[in-house]
Amino acid sequence: MSTVLSNFATWKHFLADRVSQAKKIGMTEETIVSLAYEIGTFLEEKVDPKNEEERVLKELWDAGDESERKTLACLMVKLVQKS
Repeated sequence: MSTVLSNFATWKHFLADRVSQAKKIGMTEETIVSLAYEIGTFLEEKVDPKNEEERVLKELWDAGDESERKTLACLMVKLVQKS
């Protein structure tokens, strides 16, 4: 995981692949966003940001309440789908 997180472009590509796989097996957008939120919670608790982009995302995550964090997770899913 730390190799994937060392570069933001690599992280986005990794996340885009996982979102694509989830869609292929029939997961709904709502389920994918819910999983993205859970991943965000895990990363916030267990992983130190490896670059400036991740540090900004962590600061936004830390500043937000649960609803805002879910919005941020949704935006990350949308971001990687457009990549």
